[in-house]
Amino acid sequence: MKINVSNRVAVSFVISGVLLIGTSVQANVQENQEKQQRKQQRKAEQQQTAEKADKQQQQTQSAQKQANKQQRQQQAQAAQQQQQSQQQSQAAQKQAHKQQRQQAAQQQSQAAQQQSQAAQQQQQQKQANKQQRQQETQAAQQQQQSEAAQKQANKQQRQQETQAAQQQQQSQTAQRQVNRQQRVEQQQQRESQYREQLSQQQRLTQQRTSQLQQQRRMAQYRYQQQYLQRLQQIRLQNARYYNTNRNQYFYAASNYRYSRGGTYYETNQYGANLLRQAVNYGYEQGFRSGQADREDRWNSSYQDSYAYQDANYGYSGYYVDQGDYNYYFREGFRRGYEDGFGSRHQYGSYSNGRYSILGAVLSVVLNLESLR
Repeated sequence: MKINVSNRVAVSFVISGVLLIGTSVQANVQENQEKQQRKQQRKAEQQQTAEKADKQQQQTQSAQKQANKQQRQQQAQAAQQQQQSQQQSQAAQKQAHKQQRQQAAQQQSQAAQQQSQAAQQQQQQKQANKQQRQQETQAAQQQQQSEAAQKQANKQQRQQETQAAQQQQQSQTAQRQVNRQQRVEQQQQRESQYREQLSQQQRLTQQRTSQLQQQRRMAQYRYQQQYLQRLQQIRLQNARYYNTNRNQYFYAASNYRYSRGGTYYETNQYGANLLRQAVNYGYEQGFRSGQADREDRWNSSYQDSYAYQDANYGYSGYYVDQGDYNYYFREGFRRGYEDGFGSRHQYGSYSNGRYSILGAVLSVVLNLESLR
């Protein structure tokens, strides 16, 4: 039994040794195979690298040969071009020399012609200078004759102008005298007409006063009494002013014109100022009359006012026709009455105790045009 066990143990050891040796041998064989494979792989890679290098070297040599061939061709072409350029330059230079010789010959010929022309021009200039001196001598003689004739003509013209000025002065003097006489006659007619109308207005005043008292329009009655009182004062002032300035008015030239009823009328500074005064007085009296009717609680009716019907406030028969003064007074009166009755200032303003029409409205109503 002990022998069998020992044998078994020995066999086990032998088998284990064999297995161990077999495994070791197999590992060595496998390792050798891997080394051999790696060696072959490196060899293949080196062979591929060498082949690539040879291929690249062949390509490089081929490219170099091609470049050398192209360079030789370019050098040959450059040499040909240089030769052609030299030939062309020589030909051009020869042509330039030929042209220079021709130009020099032409210039010499032209210089000779110019010298000949210059000599001809000098001869012609001498002849022209001679003719010019002759013309200047003739011109000087003609100028002297012309100056003498001009002096004579100027003398005659001054004499004629002096005569014309004297005649014009005489004509103006005569015209001023005629204008003065016309204005004197016209003024006399105005004064006569104005005096005739005064008597008629006095009768109208009495009727209007009685009517207002009957209607118990006390505010309008007081306004009318103030109007009549102020009217007398203004007539006296105008008479004194007219007596002081009558000669200046008669001789003052017309320098304005105005239109009424489609007809133009001319007047001087005195007449223009009086027409402006008519509009302003009309506005002021219209405003006061409108206020009175509003205080009396009377219906608005500027045409019913005595001042509107009279329209002579500020007029004394001087400078302009009574009809013109009455017309512009009523134009101002109507606008003033509307403002006074309506308690407003649409057409005028109030300052220092007086009502006056606006300048823009005055210009539209009167529309004076300067003749100068």
